[in-house]
Amino acid sequence: MPSPLPLQLAVFRYVLGHKIRRTPRFPLVLMLEPLFACNLECAGCGKVQHPPEILNKRLSPEECWKAAEECGAPVVSIAGGEPLIHPQIDDIVNGLIKRGKFVFLCTNALLLERSLHRFKPSSHLILSVHLDGRESVHDKIVCREGVHRTAVSAIKAAKARGFRVMTNSTIFQGQDPEEFRRFCAELAALGTDGIMIAPGFAYGKAKDKGLFLRVEETKAWFQKALKDWRKMGWDFNHSPFYLDFLEGKRDYDCTPWGLPLRNVLGWQRPCYLFEEGGYAKTYQELLDSTPWEKYGRAAKHPACAHCMSHVGFEPSSVVDAFSSPRKFLELVWDFATIRGPRKAQAAHPARQPEPKG
Repeated sequence: MPSPLPLQLAVFRYVLGHKIRRTPRFPLVLMLEPLFACNLECAGCGKVQHPPEILNKRLSPEECWKAAEECGAPVVSIAGGEPLIHPQIDDIVNGLIKRGKFVFLCTNALLLERSLHRFKPSSHLILSVHLDGRESVHDKIVCREGVHRTAVSAIKAAKARGFRVMTNSTIFQGQDPEEFRRFCAELAALGTDGIMIAPGFAYGKAKDKGLFLRVEETKAWFQKALKDWRKMGWDFNHSPFYLDFLEGKRDYDCTPWGLPLRNVLGWQRPCYLFEEGGYAKTYQELLDSTPWEKYGRAAKHPACAHCMSHVGFEPSSVVDAFSSPRKFLELVWDFATIRGPRKAQAAHPARQPEPKG
């Protein structure tokens, strides 16, 4: 797992504490959207389809900090829209870090290189760059040429300044698993610190409804794309149990409260991916008033039928790992035997970066 050690320890203590207290529902990551506005209009996204009066809304830094304190999750993922458009995004990030939160700042990277001076490298800050594949694939999905090149340039600039940088990829219909494997190798060569990956969810407002994989298609795709990934030196920022789930090796139901969403409209019910239940005013109201039994595959909700996103199933995999000593030891052993980039470089000295200075 490529996350900084302090983050791993914080999450471990947090989950263990809730398991000991037998908390029935608790969040792992706060999904925070301080705005919906974006400088891209990707085919698989529905955020920018909101009317102008909603796109012009912004959460204040104080509202963002309050949401993090209400929720209590150790990790905050700031998405959107494009967060770097927000004029106070640096204040939001710095305030969350000051409150002890680990922050994933998600961005399409169009504004990243010129915005790096607004942030300081920190073990509590990870820049998460949206890259759905190699150049031709990514630019097609985001509906604009040149975005991949801009993102790669920004990644290099951020790494040169000492930032921890991961990538975030969404998989859609028509993407080639072998091409994705080459993409993972390129990311390793680029020096990124981790890869996040998930199949796309069929947003109601998405422009192209034909982009999304069904469950059996998702499993078949990931079986090819992730073949022998533990030996490849690819650092995925996921529980190995979740990656097993994507390949169809494990089966979970959704944990929709695991990654709750606070956006410009409130706390979204039932989850980050769709808003059927409207919005709650507080996190506690979200927990208490959402009919959780209506959602997920077990409930046979039609919107959940083909979802395998990390938003609902990564928390399920984490809860599973803490469900018994045997499962937890299995997870620890899995992490111990994954060959990360450093081990891969040791096996192939020629791949080591040239010394600086």
